[in-house]
Amino acid sequence: MGLTILDPDERGAVTIPARQRPSVVGTAADRAVAADAELAGLGQYEVLAGIDRLRQERGAMVLAHNYEAGAIQDLADVVGDSLELARRAAASDAELIVVCGVHFMAETASILCPDKVVLTPEPDAGCSLAASVTAPEILEWKRAHPDGVVVSYVNTTAEVKAVSDLCCTSSNATNVVASIDPDADVLFLPDTALGLHVERATGRRLHLWLGECHVHAAISYDDVAERARRHPGAELLIHPECRCAGDCLRAVEDGSLPIRGLTVASTGGMVAHARGNESEVALVATEVGMLHRLRKESERTRFVAVRDDAICEYMKAITPAKLYRTLRDLEYPVEVPPGIAEPARRALEAMVAVSP
Repeated sequence: MGLTILDPDERGAVTIPARQRPSVVGTAADRAVAADAELAGLGQYEVLAGIDRLRQERGAMVLAHNYEAGAIQDLADVVGDSLELARRAAASDAELIVVCGVHFMAETASILCPDKVVLTPEPDAGCSLAASVTAPEILEWKRAHPDGVVVSYVNTTAEVKAVSDLCCTSSNATNVVASIDPDADVLFLPDTALGLHVERATGRRLHLWLGECHVHAAISYDDVAERARRHPGAELLIHPECRCAGDCLRAVEDGSLPIRGLTVASTGGMVAHARGNESEVALVATEVGMLHRLRKESERTRFVAVRDDAICEYMKAITPAKLYRTLRDLEYPVEVPPGIAEPARRALEAMVAVSP
C-alpha cells in the first residue's frame, strides 16, 4: 500500500495506478435467482407486476440511479444522481428503502437513515472508483497534513467516508470545495478527473487522489471528436469524471471541436439541462443508462452516446428478478457498524446541506 496522490505542484501527464476491480460475475444473488422456483414460473410482465404489488404491500420506497437499466428506472419511485438519492432517502417517511445502485449508494442510505431498513438487490455490485482508495491510505495523508481537509466523493466506501471531513457528489463538489478555508490543504478523492474539474471551476489547487471510474476513463477525446464529426452542430453533455473534459473545453475554445455547445455536468445536471434543451442532437459522454432518463425528460432532442459500450457492469447487475426477490424476501439488508456510520454520517450530512 502506498499513497497515490498528485500534489498541486506536480501537474504533468497523469497515470492512474491499476487496481483490481471487484467482480460481479456469478454472484450469490445470481445463484439465488437461478434457483428460485417461483421466478422460474413467471414471465417478464408477471415479474414487473409482482414488483409493483410487493412495493405497495411493503410500503417500500425504491430508489434507482440514472445508470440503472431502463426497466429498473421505470419501476422506481425516485430516479436520480447520488445527491438526489441521498436527499430523498433522508427525507423519506418509508420504513423500507430499496436502493438500486452500487453498494456504496445503499451504504449511504443506511448511514443517513439509521432507523430504516435499507436493502440492495445485489450486495456484490461494487465500484471500480470506490475500490481505488482505502481508509488507511487517507489516514496516512492526514498524519502528514494534520491541518488538511479531506473531501471524499460519494463514490467511496463507508470506511473512507468515516475518516473524511466532507463528502460531495459531482453535483456539488465545486460548492463543497469552495466552502473550505482557502488557506487549507485539501485532499480530493478518489476521482482525479472530477478533482481536475473542481480545480478548473474554483481556481484552487488540490491534492488529487489518482483514481478513476473505468467506464468514464474509457471515453476519450477521440471518441468525442468522432461523434462530433458524424453529428455536426450537436451539443455535448459530458460528465466531469471523463478525463477528456478538459481537452474538450480547450477544443471548443479554439474552434477545433465542431459542436454547438458544451456542458460539463453531473447526471442530475444533465437532466436539468435536457428539460430546457432545444438542441436537435445532444452527444452524451457518460454511462449509457443515462440516455434512458434523458429521453424520458425530453422528446425534442435526439440523445446519442459518445460510446455505445460505456456500460457499468455493476449498475447493470441489478435486474427485475433480483428486485423482486429483495421485496419478497427482504434481502439483502445493508447495515453499517455504528463506529463507522456515525463519523461517516457527519461527512454526508455536510454534503447534503450544500446545494449543488
